[in-house]
Amino acid sequence: MSLLSSIDPLYVLSGFGVGFLVGQTGMGGGALMTPILVLLFGVHPTTAVGTDLLFAVATKTIGTLVHSAHHTVNWGVVGRLASGSVPATAATLLVISHFDMSGAQAKGVISHVLGVMLLLTAAALIFRRQFLVLVDNRLERLPPQWTAVLTVLTGMMLGVLVTISSVGAGAIGVTALLLLYPLLPMTTIVGSDIAHAVPLTLVAGVGHWSIGSVDWAALACLLMGSVPGILLGSYAAVRVPAAVLPPIRQSVAAKTGRRLLF
Repeated sequence: MSLLSSIDPLYVLSGFGVGFLVGQTGMGGGALMTPILVLLFGVHPTTAVGTDLLFAVATKTIGTLVHSAHHTVNWGVVGRLASGSVPATAATLLVISHFDMSGAQAKGVISHVLGVMLLLTAAALIFRRQFLVLVDNRLERLPPQWTAVLTVLTGMMLGVLVTISSVGAGAIGVTALLLLYPLLPMTTIVGSDIAHAVPLTLVAGVGHWSIGSVDWAALACLLMGSVPGILLGSYAAVRVPAAVLPPIRQSVAAKTGRRLLF
């Protein structure tokens, strides 16, 4: 079979669309790609999660390089997050490796976890401003050592959730960092979150590969579309009104979350 005949245009187009949105905002890859694989292409949820995690490694690496070049990554924050997320990811992979992840029971569990995470992502996007106002004053008074501890715990939480569902490193991670580091510029918050997603998704993706839950043919097609999509999205980011994309991401996350749950 030739390389050309093995390319699925729908996968390439999906990769381009998600890559374009990631290039626009730096977030939303997991909340879009995994539901697309499950609902549009009928991929088993476990395989969709594993494939999306390795897809995220490539997209987040490109985003990290861009943010690093613009000095919008706080590597101290990234290190704290990773010190929690990487061990938690390894522990989660160890647990799920003892189960039949290709069976119907695993399909139901991961679909429900994915649905819940998508609804939480939508809530984090819709109510972020109100939530920040509610707890802002309390967190500003935290001593630095408590902020560091809470950052590590946030990383642990993200490690578990992202390993199971591939969703949460973007919207939920950014919301947590905004709470913990209110004085950091938004661009640095986003850049640090993207940089942290690289080791997180790499460890989780390799772990899913080891248990056989990665579709390499689909991944190759997705990456063929995502790389030009990210580059075009990044170029167009300054030309698209900032208020246009968030409502779209909120609506997609909420609707797909409800569909996976109900």
